[in-house]
Amino acid sequence: MSKQGTVRRYILIIEKLGRKQFPSFDEIKNYLSNHDFEVSNRTIQRDIEQIRSEFGIEIGYNRFKNGYFINEDLSPDIESFVRFFEIVNTANLLIESLKESKNTLDFISFEAQGSLKGIENLKPLLFAIKNQRIISFLHENFYEKTHSNHTVNPYLLKEYQNRWYLVGTIKPTDEFRTFGIDRISNLVVSETTFKPNSKKKPIELFENTIGLTYSLGKVEEIVLSFTPLQGKYIKTLPMHQSQRILIDNENEFQIKLRIIPNFEFQQQILKLGDNVKVIQPKWLADEIKMVLTNTLKQYE
Repeated sequence: MSKQGTVRRYILIIEKLGRKQFPSFDEIKNYLSNHDFEVSNRTIQRDIEQIRSEFGIEIGYNRFKNGYFINEDLSPDIESFVRFFEIVNTANLLIESLKESKNTLDFISFEAQGSLKGIENLKPLLFAIKNQRIISFLHENFYEKTHSNHTVNPYLLKEYQNRWYLVGTIKPTDEFRTFGIDRISNLVVSETTFKPNSKKKPIELFENTIGLTYSLGKVEEIVLSFTPLQGKYIKTLPMHQSQRILIDNENEFQIKLRIIPNFEFQQQILKLGDNVKVIQPKWLADEIKMVLTNTLKQYE
């Protein structure tokens, strides 16, 4: 079995368990079979054990429910885990395809190369985060058109729209800042370590946001109406984990979100043009309308 096949089985098992329906062993096996994986009981048992032992996802068995489940209190973030393995699975698939045929890349189109700028910083940044090493670098600020030196206690790497960002604290404020790794240069990982603040959990800062801006505003209930066609895309690729469907018919697809409506979220709405309408809150609808009105003026 290829590496991507094994990884895909892991993802499917976690996906089945993540639905909180306490599937039996046979139900897990049938789920794999429905996705073209005809494997033995021993293979599934080994997969479950490897997911538990190698990746820290605690899979248990509930005798009252007669089924398996994921103990989320004792496991890492499942959504991030699945996303990570989807990336790994895709990479393995491409590598295997390239081995089979040298002209594989003739049939694949990637996004602009600019999105990979700074990717060489990922490995040392991840090392610094895991080993609690203080780092320093030069960072370019696009908005202020400046270059500044920073000394940072690194906490988190975050991906957004095919770009990677570092989240860390800087003195004297000890507040979290976000830095695009494509704008980082002269990176130095020092031998000096820092003690992370156990009360600071940067990954939680982004739970109620779409994108990178988390410090402004408060969580609000957002209602959006989409055309039926656009709704199909929103259904298969949700805008946020809080997304709930309110209406889904031949005339309209409507959802509700609970998020902080930041700049990145407004950009997501604007790029959908007349395929979306903000129903509530009113202030957000007015703001989107104002931006669209000003945009129209540029063409008069």
